[in-house]
Amino acid sequence: MGDAERRPLTVSELSSEVRSTLERSFANVWVEGEVVNFIRASSGHWYFNLNDGVSQIRCVCFKGTNFRIRFTPQNGITVRLRGRVTIYEARGELQLSVDSLEPSGEGALAAAYEQIRARLDREGLFAEEIKRPIPFFPRKVAVVTSRTGAAFHDIYNVLTRRARSVSIVFAPALVQGEGAADSVRRAIKAVNAYDRTREPNERIDVMIVGRGGGSAEDLWAFNDEALARAIRESDIPVISAVGHEIDWTIADLVSDLRAPTPSAAAEIVVGREEDILADLQTVETALTSMIDYKLLSARSGVSSAVSGFEYSFSNLIQRLRMRFADTASRLTAATLRAKTLKHGNQLDALNQRKLTAIEGILASKGQQMSLNAAKLDALSPLSVLTRGYSIIQSTDGTIARDAAALKIGDKLKIRLERGKLEAEVLSIEN
Repeated sequence: MGDAERRPLTVSELSSEVRSTLERSFANVWVEGEVVNFIRASSGHWYFNLNDGVSQIRCVCFKGTNFRIRFTPQNGITVRLRGRVTIYEARGELQLSVDSLEPSGEGALAAAYEQIRARLDREGLFAEEIKRPIPFFPRKVAVVTSRTGAAFHDIYNVLTRRARSVSIVFAPALVQGEGAADSVRRAIKAVNAYDRTREPNERIDVMIVGRGGGSAEDLWAFNDEALARAIRESDIPVISAVGHEIDWTIADLVSDLRAPTPSAAAEIVVGREEDILADLQTVETALTSMIDYKLLSARSGVSSAVSGFEYSFSNLIQRLRMRFADTASRLTAATLRAKTLKHGNQLDALNQRKLTAIEGILASKGQQMSLNAAKLDALSPLSVLTRGYSIIQSTDGTIARDAAALKIGDKLKIRLERGKLEAEVLSIEN
């Protein structure tokens, strides 16, 4: 068929073919630029131009898409958007149909942050009175962060090094880039769903959500409004640990407690256990000192009392003897014999009273000392051995408190009320 016989395309057909070609070739592109001439139409659609200072392209973000974008673009801010290149056939104009949009650059990030913060603040999501207390002595901790980032390793190292009794539930999530906010939100919901299937004594006590440091754009996922609402709706108290101490995100504001870094979040979790152990050590030291002091005081008191009575009776007898000698020198032989016999009997009686008194005092002090010793013995940590309990230690002397800290084949020392045993772990039940 010759050129003269070829049917020309209509404008609509040409526009349709160009549109199909463009959409196939540019189905998923990322573009960054400044928002110009932003319009929110009554239909709910967004229309604006994206400008890089040299060129610009028309953009449209339809109502069915922009409701998922948690901030409203403003003229003059820089944004990064993803979409497909197409043709608006009615006018034959090139345009970008936007699928997702996020702020880019400090100005845009600050504007978007303030929009989200103000909206959630008006709803009361940051109020202190709705924040849940962190359990005093957490036994099970969930961690939501990247599988490959340093944050999880920092948290894990602190928890395992300083609190062997704490168990960890790890929920990996993306923490940066497109889809990161949704990934963290789904992980939080998954942890809560998992926790609801556990027995009450196996429930998670607290959840750490966060990541290591980075730029404002790196941390932007934690400013997502849907993520903030998921944190607030969590049944498990949440500690946020995003970035460094100077970094504040919406997740920090809405969480029950904000930690300046992931390591600091782990320190908060294990700090109370260390406080308890330190208090117990202090009490043990004070109790041992008190027992030693009471025993020493009891022994010293008995010794002082006996010495005092012996000294008093010796002085009394000495004075009587001196008086007797003085009187005897002034008596006749007959009277002297009579007086001597009389006073000799008195001296014997006094001496007997002395011995009786000393025996009574010794008996009384001995009973008091026995009573004090019994009281001290009741306070002793070893007194529980007399009731059938035992103390189990590893070979290096560490007290065994948790079966999970042992393994099959470990050698153990068992202290009973009378005697000691050596044993080997054959099986473990947690």
